[in-house]
Amino acid sequence: MASKTIYITTFDFDRLSDLIDAYRNSEHQKKVPVDVLEKELERAKIVDPKNVPSDVVTMNSTAHLQDLQTKEEIVCTLVFPKDANVEQQKISVMAPIGMALIGYRVGDVIEWQVPGGVRRLKVVKTIFQPEASGQYNL
Repeated sequence: MASKTIYITTFDFDRLSDLIDAYRNSEHQKKVPVDVLEKELERAKIVDPKNVPSDVVTMNSTAHLQDLQTKEEIVCTLVFPKDANVEQQKISVMAPIGMALIGYRVGDVIEWQVPGGVRRLKVVKTIFQPEASGQYNL
């Protein structure tokens, strides 16, 4: 993950911080690198939900992405672990791609390590963002 400015709403920051604490104190810690998400939160610009730019991928946002190597188009929704469902393209924020995606905005390229190297996805469009539609506590 890069040093580009990312945006996290105060509401998402609080919920994600609680999630990190819960994972750190559970058996999930060995499976999920919560330090990666924690570092993302530490470097984020924390903003009021009413002031987050409408093209930022916040929690429960649906984004249109493009794989820069394969040109594959991907549409996914960033969710909390309990709502994750691969068949419905709902990606957990605790998955590597979810940790990489949170807080980025249209035009940004996210990178994360996969077994075969580095995968690069461009955020093409934010299809739905709760805050942009007036849903500040979703």
